[in-house]
Amino acid sequence: MRNRLVAIAGWSAGRPWLAIVGWFVFVALCLGVGAGIGGRDAATEDFRIGEAGRGEALAASGGLQQRAVERVLITDRGARLDGAAERAAQEISARMRALPEVESVAAPVYSADGTALRVDVTMTGSELDGDKHVGALRAQTDEVQRANPGLLIEETGGPSVSSGVDALRGRDLARTEMIALPVTLITLLLVFRSVAMALVPVLLAVSSIAAAIGLSVVASHVFPDNGIGTNIILLIGMAVGVDYTLFYLKRAREEKARSGGVPGARALVELAAATSGRAVVVSGLAVVISTATLYLADDVIFSSIATAAILVTLVSMVSSLTALPALLTVLTERADRRAARKSAGYARAHRESSNGGRFTAFVLRQIAAKPAAGLLVSVLTMLALTAPLLGLELTDMGRETHPRIIPAMQTFDRLNAAFPELKSMHQVVVAADPARAGEVTSALRALAERAATDPALTGAAELRTSADGRVSLLELPAPHHVSDAAATASLDRVRADYIPATIGALPDIDYAVTGDVARYADYPAHQKAKLPLIIGALLLVTFALTVVAFRSVLLGVLGVLLNLLSAGASLGLLTLVFQNSWAENLLDFTSTGSIGSRVPLLLFVILFGLSMDYQVFVLSRIKEAVDDGVPTRRAVLDGIGASAGVVTSAAFVMVTVFASFIPLHILEMKQMGFALAAAVLLDAFIIRIVILPAALLLLGERTWWPVRPVAATAGRAPVKVS
Repeated sequence: MRNRLVAIAGWSAGRPWLAIVGWFVFVALCLGVGAGIGGRDAATEDFRIGEAGRGEALAASGGLQQRAVERVLITDRGARLDGAAERAAQEISARMRALPEVESVAAPVYSADGTALRVDVTMTGSELDGDKHVGALRAQTDEVQRANPGLLIEETGGPSVSSGVDALRGRDLARTEMIALPVTLITLLLVFRSVAMALVPVLLAVSSIAAAIGLSVVASHVFPDNGIGTNIILLIGMAVGVDYTLFYLKRAREEKARSGGVPGARALVELAAATSGRAVVVSGLAVVISTATLYLADDVIFSSIATAAILVTLVSMVSSLTALPALLTVLTERADRRAARKSAGYARAHRESSNGGRFTAFVLRQIAAKPAAGLLVSVLTMLALTAPLLGLELTDMGRETHPRIIPAMQTFDRLNAAFPELKSMHQVVVAADPARAGEVTSALRALAERAATDPALTGAAELRTSADGRVSLLELPAPHHVSDAAATASLDRVRADYIPATIGALPDIDYAVTGDVARYADYPAHQKAKLPLIIGALLLVTFALTVVAFRSVLLGVLGVLLNLLSAGASLGLLTLVFQNSWAENLLDFTSTGSIGSRVPLLLFVILFGLSMDYQVFVLSRIKEAVDDGVPTRRAVLDGIGASAGVVTSAAFVMVTVFASFIPLHILEMKQMGFALAAAVLLDAFIIRIVILPAALLLLGERTWWPVRPVAATAGRAPVKVS
């Protein structure tokens, strides 16, 4: 691999402008092809999970699937309504019926106390398409509001909430870019003391993100996009893109300083390719392979996330191995023309990279003196941070958890207060021979009678049958939000008690319970069932990759254990902060007493991949020294000391990117940003500077079992450098 990377770097260095132009042509082609082909959004059927998903499929086979529903709420600031509200409702109904986006409009319904009136509007098309066309409906509601200033006329529903969430997410992400980019640039300016050098990582990261977005559009025809792929590309792309470029550039500057500025531009990039280039490839492959385990979740959301992360990582690797050597060549040649002024800078860079900073040097001296004590204290600290994970509660984030800064959510609260039966529902779906429609109807009515006595299922049940009589659907309103324990308990009773005594007693039928609560409950259960498989695969591939890269079984085991510590501690902190209310004001959120069901699995996989970045980079420096005949103890201290500066800089950039997601309003994204930022901090400052050197010092020469490295002079193939 090393000589192939040197050859690629040499080609780019020999034709720098061709390589640079070629890279940006590639980026433009990716964007152009993506725009020309167009993407494929995930369809409703792609999201079906568990019994709830099976019930949705049964309902859809009879044309009884859920539709996008908007609800217009008419109130008079708490007063009982009069004829003006009736007339407004009639006008709303007439306007909505005239829209091509509307399939039907239900008769107006008063609240129990007569202070609210609602009009239910069912939209055409699939449930997921509602947010794309809801603007036309909201425009009609606004017109009626302007014509009736004495009333409060507002609209909410799944489409309104979804479009509001998307708009809020877009504004939030724009704000994170305004935070992350300047901080990243400032950090890189401090690292390189050169505007040109600082701009290179950002330029390549941004262009890699653009290319990955274009490629993700093409990939969506195989792995449908669930709407957050671009968010993942931005999140991962800026982090790994800057990291890979930073590793490469810092190594090039070290080599320049070490040789007193003697190597030419091409020789310099070839030296960097032979060392950090290999680390970039191994790190990138670790992220790709780790993230690919998300496909085992059998879930369109995780498939979309995996595809986005894999694409942006691969593209970032390619940019670091092709465009970066060319840019470095151009910058080096320019610097060589001003060599006298730059020589002091090169020497300073060498000194800084060699000693790793006073803090790192101090910590390493303490670890070298007492490695066992350092290892014990640091591991116990990480385990203490992991402890809250034992109380982890996973839930799917229901609609009621969305921030109230979204206007549709404020209306959502008022609607549910006036009509509590709309909070959630159960749907019992039965498919049977049409000749048995009467038998099925009788059983479903018997089920409705049993449910009528359940205090958690108050409200009028509704029974519908498909036109061919084959599929029947019973809706049972539940006056509790899907995240309430009462809603989940009522689902358990429907499935475990009411179904077996009624529908379950009929032979040769197919049935399932779906609906809002079932969707909410079945998704976390599905994730928990897949978790052992994914974690097992993740541990296996991480172990195998480390063993192959460093030819050491013990390093493979150590790498897995360190990644487990890092991921466990960050998830423990996440649980401690977000499952409790003590940090609500500090981080601007309302605790649900749980963590989003997608968050731990996603974080676990991504953290394993990103942890390999630092692990591979640090271990590569140590292995280089050992291969050159340096004793393992000296190689560990020198390698970690020499790499500490770049690891710290890279970690600071990553933390900035991830922490910029903490102010977001969407709770799951806030949780992800917090946990990722915490994990990088722990990984860079405890795992790599304390635990890793302590463990390696205790292992000594046993670190490389079963293949003991030999000095380069004793047989390692030299790297051909022009």
